[in-house]
Amino acid sequence: MSIYTAIATSAGRDRRAVSSDGKLDVKLAMQKELGGDGDGTNPEQLFAAGYAACFASAMRLVASSKGLDVSDASVTAEIGLSPNGKGGFQLDATLRVELPDTLSPEAARELVDATHQVCPYSNATRGNIPVNLVIE
Repeated sequence: MSIYTAIATSAGRDRRAVSSDGKLDVKLAMQKELGGDGDGTNPEQLFAAGYAACFASAMRLVASSKGLDVSDASVTAEIGLSPNGKGGFQLDATLRVELPDTLSPEAARELVDATHQVCPYSNATRGNIPVNLVIE
């Protein structure tokens, strides 16, 4: 049973997306790279924002359990869209994790890998799309 369910409705890439509580109401537009005018956000940007926020929050949770301070950390998600060779499209993700310099490279890698096991977005994408974890 879910502890929370987000609900949003849209009629397509060139319309709007609205959450059931009205807190999200965004104009969507087809990207220029896909032949649109690019005059709005798109599903890939929304996915990138959600994944970055989710991974950063999960990382704070994991770091806290390990006694690490990552309050200055940030995550940048890059979501790629490409043809899948079968007439459709596929996604790929790169997460660029910026951590405090006080963490050793080994501790940083351990933290990011552990976070990748906890984050709901990581769990949803695992085995479905390639996810590249980069520590910067």
